[in-house]
Amino acid sequence: MEIGVFIPIGNNGWLVSTTSPQYMPTFTLNRAVVQKAEQYGLDFALSMIKLHGFGGPSEYWDHNLESFTLMAGLAAVTDRIRLYASAAVLTLPPAITARMTVTIDSISGGRFGVNLVTGWQKAEYEQMGLWPGEAHFARRYDYLTEYVTVMRELWKTGRSDFKGRFFTMKDCRLSPPPQVPIELICAGQSDRGMQFAAEHCDINFVSSEGLNAPSACAPTVARLRAHSERAGRGVTAYLLVMVIADETDAAAMAKWEHYKAGTDLEALAWASAQAAADAQAAAHSTAGRIRQLRIGTEPSEAPEPTRMGRLIGSYATVARLLDEIAEIPGVGGVMLTFDDFLVGMEQFGHRVLPLMRSRNRQRAAA
Repeated sequence: MEIGVFIPIGNNGWLVSTTSPQYMPTFTLNRAVVQKAEQYGLDFALSMIKLHGFGGPSEYWDHNLESFTLMAGLAAVTDRIRLYASAAVLTLPPAITARMTVTIDSISGGRFGVNLVTGWQKAEYEQMGLWPGEAHFARRYDYLTEYVTVMRELWKTGRSDFKGRFFTMKDCRLSPPPQVPIELICAGQSDRGMQFAAEHCDINFVSSEGLNAPSACAPTVARLRAHSERAGRGVTAYLLVMVIADETDAAAMAKWEHYKAGTDLEALAWASAQAAADAQAAAHSTAGRIRQLRIGTEPSEAPEPTRMGRLIGSYATVARLLDEIAEIPGVGGVMLTFDDFLVGMEQFGHRVLPLMRSRNRQRAAA
């Protein structure tokens, strides 16, 4: 099972809380995280793209770097780890994304790939006059299919004359070509999103909500495998999980309870309102899951500071839970986030990885 890190390109990482570690995104921080990941033998690092935050007292994701330029910088200061940038496809023509990809492929020596983002949060694009209207929600994977077709033609042949509903190329050129085939990633959670991933991508991230319950992702992974079999391709499922670790289970859980106490309800309410714009979103899609948040005042109604699957416990507990994930059929990797990225990477490298049977078997085989 491969292991990667979802680097903190936005402020405060993936905890929507005023009591979790608070930090701004900088190149220095992300360089330290990715170099530690490479030092400890992790396989990849990926940065998201977010163009409008959620606000609230935590100013959640109000402060963000840009994904491609960040990964270009990181490509120049790493040697082995694979790197993925995220393309907000409504903001970048496919020929430009294809050319930026070739550039970072050259910087990295063939270690670069692209994560495709269709866009569920209207405010990100409306603020720049780029929102194509509510029809985008229903046709976004048709748009993305044409987008990928143009890029692959340019990477493979150096030329595209593609004529479609959304894009028209006229002797569009690209040279030099990439050194290696470019891996494409997405995070389709709806059936339409998974169909696209199965037909066009190499990796699809899947979500798993809940605490210390790795098997909860099994039905989602099974849906992806079914789509992959129908497409006749081998798209791989990577699970996105948050790690909160400490010396004991009780100490790690105390951190989580502290973060929960500071959950930024205002930021979550804003995100939920944005997700509600897509009235037809499938219940298990990204927008559908966010739309279902219950923003109340009673503790029993208050949402938690992340809906991401959590592995919370001692270093031994986290290692055991990751080994359980490695045994789930169809899961080829995990992408980790941490409550505190610098401390979390040190803990993971020194205290968790040596206890993982699945990684030890992999090292022995290598």
